[in-house]
Amino acid sequence: MGRWLRRIRGAIGMGVTWAAAWSAVGSVPRWVFGINTDAPLPLVFGVFGLIAGMVFSVLLALAEGRRSFEQMSLPRFAGWGAIGGVLLAAVLTRAGSLGWEGVLVLAPTLAVASSLCASGSLAIARRAARHELAEGPGAANVAPAHRASRKRLGDGS
Repeated sequence: MGRWLRRIRGAIGMGVTWAAAWSAVGSVPRWVFGINTDAPLPLVFGVFGLIAGMVFSVLLALAEGRRSFEQMSLPRFAGWGAIGGVLLAAVLTRAGSLGWEGVLVLAPTLAVASSLCASGSLAIARRAARHELAEGPGAANVAPAHRASRKRLGDGS
């Protein structure tokens, strides 16, 4: 049960992180172009980001569940993000009773946005893992071994 709760917490955390990023992007049209809408765009984009982040997290858990962040490639991670964006576009257009034209308009935009957020998420996760490894318990024992293996690889032996 603990494993499932950890995955659910991770999906919610990914969604909240993406919601913050998408909300910031949603505020750009008003600041840059002076666009005023009935619905506040940062809130709308934030909700879309929350859903997109959670969909991406579920897709990633299903497809790449046993791999660590270091084992995943950035293009593959971005690809899963793009697939999640396309799925979100399909669900949103279906829920909004839009036709295929709506999917064709939303899908590329949400795919690119989700792909960029997925790439950023992987970069942040890798950096956090390296930081945790460097400063975690036993860091004094890990760093010299890491340097020694690096030196052996560079010597050509």
